[in-house]
Order: sequence, then structure tokens, then C-alpha cells
Amino acid sequence: MIGTEDTAVAYSVEGIRAAVSPILRGLREGARTRELAREYAFDDVRALAEQRITLIGVAEEDGGAGGTPRDVIDLVIAIARADSNVAQALRGSFLTANQVASRPDLPNRTSTLRRLRAGDLFAGTANERTGGANGSVSTTIRRDGDGYVIDGEKYYSTGALYASWFSGLAKDEDGTVLSFTVPVDREGVERLDDFDAVGQRLTASGTTRLKNVRAHGHEVVARDNARLDNPWQGAFAQLYLAAVEAGIAAAALDDAIWFVRERARPIKHSSAGKSAEDPYVRETVGDIGARALAARSAVLLAAEAVQGVRGLTGQRARAAGAEAAVTVAQTGVIAIESALRAAELLFDVAGGSITNRELGLDRHWRNARTVANHNPRQWKAAVAGAYHLTGEDPPTTGLF
Repeated sequence: MIGTEDTAVAYSVEGIRAAVSPILRGLREGARTRELAREYAFDDVRALAEQRITLIGVAEEDGGAGGTPRDVIDLVIAIARADSNVAQALRGSFLTANQVASRPDLPNRTSTLRRLRAGDLFAGTANERTGGANGSVSTTIRRDGDGYVIDGEKYYSTGALYASWFSGLAKDEDGTVLSFTVPVDREGVERLDDFDAVGQRLTASGTTRLKNVRAHGHEVVARDNARLDNPWQGAFAQLYLAAVEAGIAAAALDDAIWFVRERARPIKHSSAGKSAEDPYVRETVGDIGARALAARSAVLLAAEAVQGVRGLTGQRARAAGAEAAVTVAQTGVIAIESALRAAELLFDVAGGSITNRELGLDRHWRNARTVANHNPRQWKAAVAGAYHLTGEDPPTTGLF
């Protein structure tokens, strides 16, 4: 349901973080049972939206809460620590807010800002399952009177079941790729819950079908990041994924601590009276903690690099944008590998009982693995290596 903007309310980073703290506690407490029962966190997500979480990072003069990309990413880590499915599902909303915050020239910026102020959530994807190369667009858009008609099918529509607005790409009769944003309740928009991965199962990342969907003229814009001083607009989107990985690593640490304190028994060879006193268990928990810290530190450092591009123009913006994109790519490698290792080490703090399905602790590894497959870390490392060795700019495809 689309919200109503309250122009009289002033928001702050501290106020929003304080308001969402109890929501995140409840979100974490229900994550295991939702995973086992395949139940979406509709009430919790709506509660987060009502606190205007996406206004963190948007300037106060625009009606936002102020703050920096680091503040945004810190919140994303906290949400992912509670439930990485929810953090992933909110990605489109935070990416929309980041566009508003970072681009004064953003098309339809005023209306998008008004929707953010109203607590609306956003979803969108360019992905299709057409047999073509990844990133190819076969969805069509054609002129019809003073508007357009869209036909096609999109996959990986992350967060679509939670959202008020859906965005995507389509090709017109001349082959030009256009961007569109329409309400999810527009006639002809159908959202399916058919996402079937080993992890991140509750991110609402299924198919969106578009059948003769009418779009008004102002809902369709040309998309050409190559004209921007900083064409690496995908850096924040990739940083977001790294933040989700950092949250998963932190969740693995939380569960390791809980299980050792509350459930674990020392193995028969241990001289310790309690698992928490066993030196090998302590070493393992410390190792998990180190991985979680590495992921978090790298992600927050990269957020500062993204912040450093703000306000720059011309060649300075391009140089800083390329460097930030490389920093984010390297961060992705660290965050992915840290989360995967932390989630694996979790099972080394106890014996067979920690693998009980009803605990659902395998979800951390499955979720980290699924997020990692969005954009292979080998490509991230190779792009960073080329930049360091030859000064070659990273691609502007949105994957770095």
C-alpha cells in the first residue's frame, strides 16, 4: 500500500536507528521460524518502512534524515544481521534512495523523494530469462497515445512482494533501452513467488510479468550512465550486497555465541567443564568474530570511498568514481569470503546437535553463498588487479 507523506515530520539518523532497534530484535527472533515455514516478514518490513529507514543518507534539506553512505550501510548490516532476507528485499528501496541522495539531476527526483518520504518501498530488475546474454533486454515498450505499453517478463525482482513501485528496463521500437517505474498494482503487473534458490529464499525475488502494462509519459525515462561524470553508479549497489554478507557474518557470530552458552556440551576429550571454557571452542568463536569484523570494517571503509565521490565533477569525479568502484569490488571479495568462512566455522563450536534442522543454522552459509552468486568475486578481484597493474578502469556495467 502506498503511504502518505507527512511533510511536518523531521527525521534524523539517531531517531530512526533508535526506532528500528526493537523491530530488528523481533525480526531476528523470528528469522529461523520464517525460514522453516516459508513465511514473509510483511509486518516487520512495514514497521521498518514506517520509520522511514530509506531517508537515512538523504539530505535534511530534501526532507531526509541526513547522514552519509556509511550511515546507510551501517543500518543495512544491522538489518542483515537480524534477517538477511529482509535486508536483501529492501535493496531496491535503498538503491532508489541513494540515487536521490547522490544525483541532483536524477529524472523524476521530486516525485521519487515524495514517495520515500511517504514510506513507500521500491523493487526492480533488468534481469530476464530469455536465453540471451546476462543483461540483455527483450521486454518491449511501445508508444501508445500520450503514454507507453510494456510487455515482458523480469526475473530476480528482489523485494517485489513488499514494494509499492516496480522499475525495470525495456526496449522501444528503435532498440533504445528505456527505464520505467510503475505502481505494482497497475493493471497487467503480476508478481510471482517463484524464487527457488538454496538460500535467501524469502527475499521476494521471483518473476514479475508485465502484460500490456500502461505507463504514463513521466514514468519512462532514458537511461545512459555513460554521460555521467561518474559512470560507476553500480558501486553502491555492489556495496549493498557486501553489507548483506557482513550482516550474515555477524549473525553467524551471534548464533555461535548463543549455542556455546546455552546449548553446547564439551566433547568427551575436553578438560573444560563448560563449552565456553574449552580453548578450541574459544579459538573458533574468536575466528568467527575476526571474519565478521573484517567484513564489517571493509564494508564501512568502502562506504567512505563512495561518500568521497559526492560533490565532485568532471575528471575528479571520474577518477574518484573508478577508485571507489575498485574499492567496492575488493570489499566484495573480503565480505563474501568472510561470511562463507564464518558460517562454516559456526558448526565447529559444537557436535552433531548443532546441525539439527530445526535450528536452521545452515541458513547462514546458504544465504551467504546465494548472495555471493549475484556477481562472481573472481571478476571483482580481476578488475581490481587490472586497475592496480595497468590503471585500467573497471567496467561500468553496474557489477563493480
